[in-house]
Amino acid sequence: MRLGGPVFDKYQDPDGWAQAVRKLGYSAAYCPIGAEVADDVVRAYERAAQKADIVIAEVGAWSNPISPDDEKRKAALEKCRLQLALADRIGARCCVNITGSRGTQWDGPAAENFTEETFEMIVETTRGIIDDVKPTRTWFTLETMPWAYPDSADSYVRLIQAIDRDRFAAHLDPVNLVCSPQRYYANGKLIVECFEKLGPYLKSCHAKDIYLHPKLMTHLDEVRPGQGELDYATFLRELSKLPGVPLMLEHLPNAEEYRQAAEHIRSVGRGLGLSFA
Repeated sequence: MRLGGPVFDKYQDPDGWAQAVRKLGYSAAYCPIGAEVADDVVRAYERAAQKADIVIAEVGAWSNPISPDDEKRKAALEKCRLQLALADRIGARCCVNITGSRGTQWDGPAAENFTEETFEMIVETTRGIIDDVKPTRTWFTLETMPWAYPDSADSYVRLIQAIDRDRFAAHLDPVNLVCSPQRYYANGKLIVECFEKLGPYLKSCHAKDIYLHPKLMTHLDEVRPGQGELDYATFLRELSKLPGVPLMLEHLPNAEEYRQAAEHIRSVGRGLGLSFA
C-alpha cells in the first residue's frame, strides 16, 4: 500500500524532492511542478520518482468548469486541459477535479447541482476535456462531493457510463460522501459499497476524517485522521485489495498535523496486518 501527502521541506532539484518525500515515509506524492514547466524538467521529476519508488498520485485541476460565469468557466476548462496534459507528461495516476458548481462558489452547494441538466453538462464538459488532451498514460477523474455529482457510488457509476471514455476513471474521498447522520454512522458500509462499485476504476483516494457534533442542527466537520469516526479499518482493508491505489493526506495546517495523521493511519494498518511501502 502507498501513503502520501504534501512535502514541507525545501528542495533544490528532483532528487531533493524525492528524498523529502521518502523522509516522510511516503511512497506516493502530489505532483510537485506546474503545467508551465519544460518537458526536460518534467522528465527529470518522473525519473526521480521512479528511482525512489514514488508514485505521483495526482495532479489537481481545482476549478469550476460548469460555472455560470462564462469567463470563469472558460478559464477552468483551460486549466483542466493543461493539468490533464501535465499528468500525462509526468505519468501521474490521475488528474483530479470536482465537477464544479452552478452557484457562485466554485465548490459550493447550489440547487441546480443535482438537476439532469447539470448532469449532462458534466458529461459533455468531461468528454471535451479528455477528447481535447487525448491522454495515453493517465486518467481524468472527479472527486466525490457532498453537494454535487458524484455524491454516491451509484451516481459515479452513472457518470462513468454516460461519459464513456476509456481515460475517465474514479477518485474516492469517502469523507466527502458522509453528509448525513445516517451515512456517518454507517460509513463503513458506505466505504465497502464504494470499493465494490468503483474498485475497477479507482486511481487515487484522499485520507481525511469527519466528526459529528452533538448539537442541533446537523454539524459535520472535517478533522484530522484519528479525531473523527471514519471507519479507517474498513477503508484500509478495502484499499489493500487495490495495492496500486495511493492514499493521499490533505487539508491539514502544518507538517506536525500530517505526521500525526500518517501515524494514525499506519497504526490502524498495523493492527490489520497491513503496511505501507
